[in-house]
Amino acid sequence: MGELIKNRRQFSIHMFIWAILYSVVLFFVYSEGKEITLKICLRIAFGAVIFYTNYSLLVPHLLLKKKKILYLLSIIILLIVAYLIISNVFNFDFYKNQNLLDKRPSKFIIIIFFNAVIIIIGTVIRVYEQWIENDKIKTEIEIQKNKTELEALKNQLNPHFLFNSLNSIYSLTVKKSNDAPEAVIMLSELMRYMLYKANDSKVLLKDEIQYIENYIKLQRIRIAKNENVKTNIKGIITSQKISPLLFISYIENAFKYGTDFKGNTEVEITISIADSELHFKCSNIIGNKAKDKESSGIGMQNTKNRLELLYPNKHWLTTVEKDNKFWVDLKLKLD
Repeated sequence: MGELIKNRRQFSIHMFIWAILYSVVLFFVYSEGKEITLKICLRIAFGAVIFYTNYSLLVPHLLLKKKKILYLLSIIILLIVAYLIISNVFNFDFYKNQNLLDKRPSKFIIIIFFNAVIIIIGTVIRVYEQWIENDKIKTEIEIQKNKTELEALKNQLNPHFLFNSLNSIYSLTVKKSNDAPEAVIMLSELMRYMLYKANDSKVLLKDEIQYIENYIKLQRIRIAKNENVKTNIKGIITSQKISPLLFISYIENAFKYGTDFKGNTEVEITISIADSELHFKCSNIIGNKAKDKESSGIGMQNTKNRLELLYPNKHWLTTVEKDNKFWVDLKLKLD
């Protein structure tokens, strides 16, 4: 519905602009003492073809994709084609008194100028509309990011998570385990990442993976039967960047619901990096814990919305329940 209203508004603006252009040109023709015929109206209407060729094709597919040289070449070709069609097919002749031709601009200049104005108007309108659209998308991205951060932070500040983690750390200290200091560091690193680094629009991929690994290690300490908690990081990680917190909702969901009635937790997470493509896979058994209808899936839905906003046509996401397991398969093209 919103898209339909938007298209109608754009159409109304274009019609208003064309009404003004038509009025100006028809006044020019009339002032020359020339009869306004259907042929003249068709000549002017041909400008609409020029306008929408530039507005709908050249600007979005070339200029807005930073193919400036190709765009300029296309505009030059478009102007030449317009001149040839108008001067030959429509038999251009605006002047009543042909003796004044030497004192007036040539028909080549008039045709090129008129169509150049149409192209400039179309370019300005399309660029302005894209600017407005980008601003809306930016706002929506920020909203979805804040929702995801809030949901992840809420989960990690959840009393059960903190109490279980602290109890696990306490038991390690009682046993004088060498893992106790590392567990404290992992918990503090999780909090630090959430409160500081995750506020950035992009983070280093190695930092995001370190955050995930810390979360999984802490979960392994917290869970008694963790033999089937498996992680695998493959590929070369250099200076790639990624939007933060794209995977944590799926991982949290896996640990939350991946425990059976015997207390066995089965979670498998694989992250593969190959050049600029990342492949994230996560699976967990469907355990006996009942889902909270009010909050279940909110984090994953927020993440899905963010992916659509941040990586349009650059991600492929599949979630499915199969063989008593929940599977997440996400492919992502990194910047």
